[in-house]
Amino acid sequence: MDVIHTALWTSDLDRTREFYCDGLGLAENWSFTTDDGVENVYIGGENAEFQFKYDPEGGPDIDPGTMAHVAVGVDSTDDTFERLLERADPPVQAEPETMSHINRRVAFVEDPNGYVVELVERLDR
Repeated sequence: MDVIHTALWTSDLDRTREFYCDGLGLAENWSFTTDDGVENVYIGGENAEFQFKYDPEGGPDIDPGTMAHVAVGVDSTDDTFERLLERADPPVQAEPETMSHINRRVAFVEDPNGYVVELVERLDR
């Protein structure tokens, strides 16, 4: 058994692509449109994807609610953080910092929909 994807609504598919593809460096793997016009775009890495659902007619209100964050593994937290600032200008929740007790370097930013994304670099490679 494996985790395949997490489905999230987006209100702006172009800004979402800019954040996740241009900023984070993830790939747009595939997409489809349902009979009722909802676009579904799958963006991710090797083992899991985000499914972004976009309804050009408006769709549901997006409320990140009680979801704390999603985590994305990166080669360099600092480089990815800087690239995101340059290309997507996201709100910053926490600047890059080293968490020595878990041997990780992390930062937290918001995506265009208000979801918090944690950038995680493993330091024990």
